[in-house]
Amino acid sequence: MRSKKKTTNTILWIIAILLAVIYVFPFYIILVNSFKTQKGIFLNIMGVPSKDFFRPQNYIEAFKQLNFLHSFANSFFITISSTLLIIILSSMCAWMLVRTKTKLSKLIFFIFAIAMLIPFQSVMLPLVSIMGKIGFLNPPGLVFMYIGFGASLSIILYHGFIKSIPYELEEAATIDGCNPWQTFWQVVFPLLHNITITISILNVMWIWNDFLLPQLVINKPQWHTIPLKMFYFFGQYSKRWDLALAGLVISIIPVVAFYISTQKYIVRSITMGAIK
Repeated sequence: MRSKKKTTNTILWIIAILLAVIYVFPFYIILVNSFKTQKGIFLNIMGVPSKDFFRPQNYIEAFKQLNFLHSFANSFFITISSTLLIIILSSMCAWMLVRTKTKLSKLIFFIFAIAMLIPFQSVMLPLVSIMGKIGFLNPPGLVFMYIGFGASLSIILYHGFIKSIPYELEEAATIDGCNPWQTFWQVVFPLLHNITITISILNVMWIWNDFLLPQLVINKPQWHTIPLKMFYFFGQYSKRWDLALAGLVISIIPVVAFYISTQKYIVRSITMGAIK
């Protein structure tokens, strides 16, 4: 029995290592080639940069061409605004759907669930057309659309988690004189800490890295986010892979740091919400 367990553990460790290598390999390619010249990338894409092709100046030039501080501010504003509004609106909506036990609340929850099945590509052109007619092709309009696209998943996650919160806590708060607004923000929402972190991570990573929707909505260079700025490294007649890879490394640092600092909550909160 012990030998079988050891064999099984060894096989599992080998599989885990192989999977880790597979997942880490793209990051290795990006990081290594971000320090090479364009010629060095084409000559040897797998190896570390040699002395002749080592070019750390890629990061300085990419930083300047991205106008990084300005585009970072745009991405930061859109990402944080969208995520905060998704959290606020989705948590309140999910709480009401859980505590209002009617056929209408079940229907509304079902509609949110079904909305996740609708491909973005099927609604993007009519959506952009409508938003253009009302003058909403700008960062606030982009935030508004992110709320619509991100609400469904967030509500479903909050819905499953709120079911695990005893209703007696809310009854006690009502007896103590709390109105529904106070009950939610002072009693219920603090208990949603883990799932809120999870929803924050999912939405921040999605919105920060999104290219298609900002490209359709934002039509002025001063509003461009980092993914849109990255597009300018790929022209019609030339592609600056050296600068693009350096810019990519710079752009993913904030979201990777955010994810690493909060990722321990993901599995815990999703599991807690799902088992109820």
